Amino acid sequence: MEEKIYKTMGSTGAASLTVGICVLAGGIAAGILLIVNGARLLKNRAKMVF
Repeated sequence: MEEKIYKTMGSTGAASLTVGICVLAGGIAAGILLIVNGARLLKNRAKMVF
């Protein structure tokens, strides 16, 4: 019984680590895209006409 719990905890920990890395990578990528697009908007703000 204890061995089954130990294996379950190990696989759950590995899955949590994998999900955490994916979320971190997605957050960093989204942040970089937002910064680049914001800089592009600021660079071209003189050309914008409303």
